Amino acid sequence: MILHEKLTILVKISRMNYYAFEYPFLLLLLIPIIICLYKCKEFMKPKFFVHLHFLRAKKSFLKLDWIVKIIIFTLLAIALASPVVIDKLNQNDRHGKDIVLAIDASGSMNSSGFDFENEMSKEQRLSRFEITKIIASEFIQNRVSDNLGVVLYGDFAFIASPITYEKEIVNEMLGYLTQGMAGQNTAIGEAIAMSVRAFKFSKAKTKIVILLTDGEHNSGEISPKDATILAKNENIKIYTIAMGNKGEADEALLQTIAQESGGEFFSATNAKELQEVYNKIDALESSNIKSKEFIQQKFYYQAVLLLACGFLLFLLFREARR
Repeated sequence: MILHEKLTILVKISRMNYYAFEYPFLLLLLIPIIICLYKCKEFMKPKFFVHLHFLRAKKSFLKLDWIVKIIIFTLLAIALASPVVIDKLNQNDRHGKDIVLAIDASGSMNSSGFDFENEMSKEQRLSRFEITKIIASEFIQNRVSDNLGVVLYGDFAFIASPITYEKEIVNEMLGYLTQGMAGQNTAIGEAIAMSVRAFKFSKAKTKIVILLTDGEHNSGEISPKDATILAKNENIKIYTIAMGNKGEADEALLQTIAQESGGEFFSATNAKELQEVYNKIDALESSNIKSKEFIQQKFYYQAVLLLACGFLLFLLFREARR
């Protein structure tokens, strides 16, 4: 993706849907209904005519009426069973892991000069934060089987997007983030602690935080050491990325955080190297994720009921014309 493309491009995931019934056992009602329609005879009220020659021979509609009634009761049984279309992307067992991207939005992330070489003119240069969002967006799109979330931090940290399988939502929320909206300082401890909180409802065996910063810890009430212990107790690996020229970020601290949590430390001095870092992390081993319910369900019993009503009106109309 070219760097100056807009971040509002959303993920397009091919979805495979399948059809099911919410209450399939109700379809068994069709058995006694069809038997009754076939065996049970309708009581016809006798009519007496004096002049039989006025009567004309009319074609019998009993066979058509019986077929229409079968259709009506079949549609009603289907409506009671509640037909539903279920999104197959959100099946009970998925292959992947839970990942939180902790992104630095401090004042230093507003500086430029981190672009791909020879790709942009000086007038088109983006800030470090804008480049990070674009590369992070590509990373999110590539994690097809994973749940992802985003934590933004500066003076404080907050969950910008909870961990979810809906990549479109994560990318859309990422596009709304701006540099400085969490303050101008760098609270690395708060970022880690908030990332740990984002995993509160996670069922994944593998939980990963990818923490990116171009500065030193200088804000927040939680120290990086205490926050790393919290992550370690929850079996959360932290992969740290030092962004910018050597010496700008506290590489010693980031190496310690990665080592103690079972993760790995990376550094990137330009956009190309940062993209390579995310590509390396992209090769991590996967694990099983279990979700209790489907995210998207579409019910179609209303359409079936409407169709049944149409056949019923047709039957009543024919009865009225006899």
